[in-house]
Amino acid sequence: MRLSELSGKEIVDVKRAERLGILGQTDLEINEEDGRITALIIPSLKWFGLRKQGDEIRVPWTQIRKIGSDMIILDVPEEIGSDDK
Repeated sequence: MRLSELSGKEIVDVKRAERLGILGQTDLEINEEDGRITALIIPSLKWFGLRKQGDEIRVPWTQIRKIGSDMIILDVPEEIGSDDK
């Protein structure tokens, strides 16, 4: 799958049934040796989509359960997720 095919997909945490963001508003962590994506870095958002300073969720690529036509479903362990909203 190409990066352009991932862009614009909604990112959803299946355990919390919570929208985390849209790919394109997130950063990707890429392995320099082989060019593979190792994690999604999702900024925590507050009112009107403004970014909180320094508050983000790092989701390892292995936590992705399904990539569909409109969204990416994640299974984020409790210790990774942000509960301080």
